[in-house]
Amino acid sequence: MKRRELIGALAGAAAATTLSACGKNEEGAKAVPAVAVSKTIEWKMVTTWPKNFPGLGTGANRLAELIGQLSGGRLKVKVYGAGELVGAFEVFDAVSRGTAEMGHGGAYYWKGKIPSAPFFSAVPFGFTPDEINAWFYQADGVKLWQEAYRPFGLIPFPAGNTGPQMGGWFNKEIHSIEDIKGLKMRIPGFGGEVLKRAGGIPVTLPGGELFQAMQSGAIDATEWVGPYNDLAFGFYKVAKYYYTPGWHEPGSALEAIVNARAFEALPKDLQAIVEHACRVVNLEMLAEYTARNEQALQTLVNKHHVQLRTFPDDVLRRFRELTGEVIADVTARDRLAAKVWASQKAFLEQVSKWTRLGEQSFLRARGLDT
Repeated sequence: MKRRELIGALAGAAAATTLSACGKNEEGAKAVPAVAVSKTIEWKMVTTWPKNFPGLGTGANRLAELIGQLSGGRLKVKVYGAGELVGAFEVFDAVSRGTAEMGHGGAYYWKGKIPSAPFFSAVPFGFTPDEINAWFYQADGVKLWQEAYRPFGLIPFPAGNTGPQMGGWFNKEIHSIEDIKGLKMRIPGFGGEVLKRAGGIPVTLPGGELFQAMQSGAIDATEWVGPYNDLAFGFYKVAKYYYTPGWHEPGSALEAIVNARAFEALPKDLQAIVEHACRVVNLEMLAEYTARNEQALQTLVNKHHVQLRTFPDDVLRRFRELTGEVIADVTARDRLAAKVWASQKAFLEQVSKWTRLGEQSFLRARGLDT
């Protein structure tokens, strides 16, 4: 009897719970739902990268996948490569006007709209990957970035880093600054402005057009990322000389940009998921490039006979002098750029002391007698 009574009581409780979840009590009256049914939210992400391109495109894919997993499928993000929904350099405007809720790219592509934008991606002779992440997360980097994008209805998040890049592919050797004069080179951001002042001709092209531009002779040189990505694009087929260091992009940060209205319409927990998924991808991408670059470099050198070259010291010194001129001009013309550079410069002066003492001195010790 007691067992039957217990089973009956449990059955009654389950029925009452079911009725409550449906919005009714035992008398059929309306009640507050015990469990709210979650609606699936669907977003589009447009990128400046070719679809599924290693590291960059797959990093965007990973970000979308992670948001879906962490949200339990409540927020689904579909990724579009460059040219699928909008062109590579239309990503900023597309997310700003709400054509897509999210974008993935590099901040220096938007310097024509926001003079301070390149500071959030790469400054020649500037931050290493660890240093720029420290500025983002432990200083006021992200706060200033959001201030810069706010008038456009966008919220930016760090969402990837390629690590130190290479100096680029050239169809001739660079012996002096004279060899830069008249050189047509694909190079974006502040690096392009430096090249221009050195007598070169900077060209801005999306990644998917670079091979053909080099092959046709439309450009004489190009930088892209580093061995991992450059091998995938096959630049060794159209240029023989591969230069280091990547003075123009010592630790290039990538961004996820989110339409502010779409973000603010999300529940707080989904907002946190988007933000922290970007942090995870920021970490994972840097690890991927660190792991893959040397493998790809060995393939370029040993299999494809690429000739590694180092920029002469006098060329690097001149590039550094011109970098100072470029930054001085940008900050003189734009109040926010001056504010961002003041923050970045102060942080760099402080953190670089530890980089030299902690990392640079250790790397020198590790290389002794090798």
